Amino acid sequence: MRTLSILALAALTLFAGPAHAVLQGTTNRDPNGLRRSVVYIENSEGELCSGAVIAPDLVLTAAHCMMDHAGYRVVGVNRAFRPQAFDVVATAVHPAFVQGTTPRTQPGVDLAILKLGRPLGPDYAPFDLRRAGRIETGERVTIAGFGLLSERAKRTARTLRQTDLVSLGPVQVANRVVIVTDRDRLAETTGAGACRGDSGGPILSRTSAGYHLTGIVSWSSGALRSRDPSACGGLTAVTPVAEHLGWIVQGMQALNGVGGAWSSR
Repeated sequence: MRTLSILALAALTLFAGPAHAVLQGTTNRDPNGLRRSVVYIENSEGELCSGAVIAPDLVLTAAHCMMDHAGYRVVGVNRAFRPQAFDVVATAVHPAFVQGTTPRTQPGVDLAILKLGRPLGPDYAPFDLRRAGRIETGERVTIAGFGLLSERAKRTARTLRQTDLVSLGPVQVANRVVIVTDRDRLAETTGAGACRGDSGGPILSRTSAGYHLTGIVSWSSGALRSRDPSACGGLTAVTPVAEHLGWIVQGMQALNGVGGAWSSR
């Protein structure tokens, strides 16, 4: 399989931005599919991210999605694909995360857990974190999110889409991430991947038992040979869940009042 050189990867990350949609993704209209476990997060300033349900009232997303001084809510879609809103009443942000203006200035772990004011209800199904595995180089993975269909299609957000990508392996930029990309184009030309609105959305492995959560989308870049500046269609950077499972479990317990600290918003 072809791989990207370190220089090419560095060049791409210069134009990387928060992964705010699944570029070239397929609309998911299965009421028993990923809509049960993938939601979107919006704030009072109009920003949009995606998230993964990890408990009836807890959502895992990217830390940079929670940096605005704004009100937040989580929106899921019920079996009829009608939106249902849930207020965010508390958050736990990974203590290593440092807010920055670009992915290169955001060191640390780009993860946050959101506590909802009420449970999502029986229409939704949390991912089982006990099944979270590592993302191996060359592994086929699935990305799902509520972002834009393409960077210029501003009105296409808030529709759940998914597509398959391949892992190129881990890389250290400002933080340690796993890079995934279009299996055929390998970020040389514009292909499938995260775009505006997909930050915080899940990276999944597919098994005979269903989808397992393996990572959370952090940022994305445009393709190497693209003539137009873009943060979509090239590389998708993923924070691996398995490497931070201890903190995630502690954060869940803290938000549920079992112990530890949490920050309200």
